[in-house]
Amino acid sequence: MTAKFTPRVFSGMQPSGDLHLGNYLGAMKRWVDMQNAGTHETVYCMVDLHAITVWQDPAALARSTRELCAGFIAAGIDPEKSILINQSQVPEHAQLAWIFNCVARMGWMGRMTQWKDKAGKNAEAASLGLFAYPALMAADILIYHATHVPVGEDQKQHLELTRDIAAKFNHDYGVDFFPITEPVIEGAATRVMNLRDGTKKMSKSDPSDMTRINMTDDADTIARKIRKAKTDPDPLPDNLGGLDARPEARNLVNIWAALAETTPEAVVEANAGKLFGYFKQDLAEIAVEKLAPIADEMARLMQDEGEIDRILARGADRARALSAPVLEETYRIVGMVGR
Repeated sequence: MTAKFTPRVFSGMQPSGDLHLGNYLGAMKRWVDMQNAGTHETVYCMVDLHAITVWQDPAALARSTRELCAGFIAAGIDPEKSILINQSQVPEHAQLAWIFNCVARMGWMGRMTQWKDKAGKNAEAASLGLFAYPALMAADILIYHATHVPVGEDQKQHLELTRDIAAKFNHDYGVDFFPITEPVIEGAATRVMNLRDGTKKMSKSDPSDMTRINMTDDADTIARKIRKAKTDPDPLPDNLGGLDARPEARNLVNIWAALAETTPEAVVEANAGKLFGYFKQDLAEIAVEKLAPIADEMARLMQDEGEIDRILARGADRARALSAPVLEETYRIVGMVGR
């Protein structure tokens, strides 16, 4: 008999500072939509344990964690509708991760593309935590028996590993205890690109601030960055196929579609023949209308860090009501005595 699992969404983001438009459109906006749909319970997390797999300045990490929480709330994540947590405040994440470290195989971890990319040629100097990162990610998801995870393309491999770990645990112990979590990959701008190079993903690590829209940017800065975004001299085509070899143009169309909650096809049809100078002016107005209030609300929330800490403490209490029974049963299945 197959176990029945409560429909539940889990997703998380590293508190590494400088939230940008790619984080909002690729993740946070979709999380808000899932929360408001009411079809699943939703758990959203600031994954600070993942963040320290590479060196973090302690004061900066603390501030970034609170700023990320403010960003979640400003974007529309309601701490009453969703469980909003800081990963390190729910110890069951790390406890289940150790069990999964003993389930996962070294070969699985060594094949992870992100491990290869981040460790590079100096793998000997990388932290053990960086290597074991995917097992902790699996624990983040499965400690809540999450059935669905919204992920970007760059995290698909890690979610596949989560499914492999769940399947191996269930097989090894003859149980149907952990769900085989399903990825949710959708949306017009799940991968938001660099405003100066449409072949690169928008990133906080780019040295030029003009390549991204930060979620803390004010209205004037947002508009200026959109107007100065790289495009080409040709007008918009009358169909999406006309953007196939025009990555910067396609990126701006995707951003418009995601902000306006429409499709790229509809954006192209409505703007066919328009030169990009005019298109960018209209896009800037949409971006300011949607994003400036988020920046204002983040700034307001950051005025009271104590309230942010209280929100996270309440979230941790709610999260542990779900995670503690899962860990206790995992221990019992594995054979830990005294459970």
